[in-house]
Amino acid sequence: MDISVIVPLFNEEESLPKLYEWIARVMKENKFSYEVIFVNDGSTDNSWEVIKSLIGKAGLVRGICFRRNYGKSAALYCGFKAAQGDVVITMDADLQDSPDEIPKLYRMIKEEGYDLVSGWKQKRYDNTLTKNLPSKLFNATARKVTGLHLHDMNCGLKAYRLDVVKNIEVFSEMHRYIPYLAKNAGFTKIGEKVVQHRKREFGTSKFGINRFVNGYLDLMTLWFLNKFGKQPMHFFGLVGSLMFFIGFIAVIVVGSMKWYALAHHTPAMLVGVNPYFHIAILMMILGCMLFLAGFLAELIIRNSPSRNDYLIKEEI
Repeated sequence: MDISVIVPLFNEEESLPKLYEWIARVMKENKFSYEVIFVNDGSTDNSWEVIKSLIGKAGLVRGICFRRNYGKSAALYCGFKAAQGDVVITMDADLQDSPDEIPKLYRMIKEEGYDLVSGWKQKRYDNTLTKNLPSKLFNATARKVTGLHLHDMNCGLKAYRLDVVKNIEVFSEMHRYIPYLAKNAGFTKIGEKVVQHRKREFGTSKFGINRFVNGYLDLMTLWFLNKFGKQPMHFFGLVGSLMFFIGFIAVIVVGSMKWYALAHHTPAMLVGVNPYFHIAILMMILGCMLFLAGFLAELIIRNSPSRNDYLIKEEI
């Protein structure tokens, strides 16, 4: 099979028939063998009924329906797991991503040898204040932290080599950083293509302004996991040991001051009321706790068997 198109969605019943017809037309014109995998992320409208009607019309449609809303990362994770095409295309269901971009994205993977190609919506039709400006700031920070010079890392329209999606784990809200996940997994040939951005035809955006705050927190998480994810003791152990050492030296200094005062029969502040003594003890305690946290993290790292368990109501 040439292409798997994965479409995560939440309450997009109006756009699904038109989107599928558009995808099918592009595939037919380019003689691609393909499948379309709709992942219904707990929609409360008739999206799943629409998907089932599309399955009845064509054997090229597959559907996955969650019992509740888990988020885009969960939908992509299950879509990646089900995909069979040599090239995997992801796109949003709101018709803002154009299926006409698929042939070029496919050729960039198959002929130009890219592992992943991310779309770049150079001209956007979103609100400037609430979406465009925060997006530019977000992407500038992401480029600095990840080392990937992509203008629109969070663009939903992307193309992947099949072995890329089978070797990365998308969890929490990490769908924003899939290129970075791919890079950390060893897939380094990552490209970018300017793609058409269309105005939304139906409904409203399902993402609020809080996605930017969450995005920065997730970026820091990924950076930390990439830097210390396999050896958390390298961070916690180092910082904990340093704090303990500073606190220990401070205790010695305070004790020496007390001893010196007693030896020379001069007035001395009681150790118990010396603020430096309490700071030193606190540093030693925190150092021990950080060291212990690093040790425990080494024991439990990445051993959570339920991190990507999602309740699927129905699969066709």
